[in-house]
Amino acid sequence: QVQLVESGGGLVQPGGSLRLSCAASGFSLDLYAVAWFRQVPGEEHEGISCINVRNQYTYYADSVKGRFTVSVDRAKNSVHLQLRRLKPEDTAVYFCAVDWQGPLGSECTARADEYTYWGQGTQVTVSS
Repeated sequence: QVQLVESGGGLVQPGGSLRLSCAASGFSLDLYAVAWFRQVPGEEHEGISCINVRNQYTYYADSVKGRFTVSVDRAKNSVHLQLRRLKPEDTAVYFCAVDWQGPLGSECTARADEYTYWGQGTQVTVSS
């Protein structure tokens, strides 16, 4: 059974940090792209980052570039998103999702319509 489980969300003050994790089970992430999205009520999913697990190609949206870092933990079949210098506007539910890339896939995108499997989300709240 394919499953993605996000964890690591919480309440943090502006300027603080969090590390989100996306743990995959039922399959290996090796030939997938993993993307992170966030969503606030009433809005579409915003694609903020992705990583091609095979070759570590990464993408960041301008809104998070320089503050967030995506990484792979192969031993745990997981992907992490390190959030730094958090701002109140980063408050959202954060989701991870996967898209099959195969042995020839070399990039990733943060387009929600390209992703097949999604986690349930983890809430990040940035507030003083």
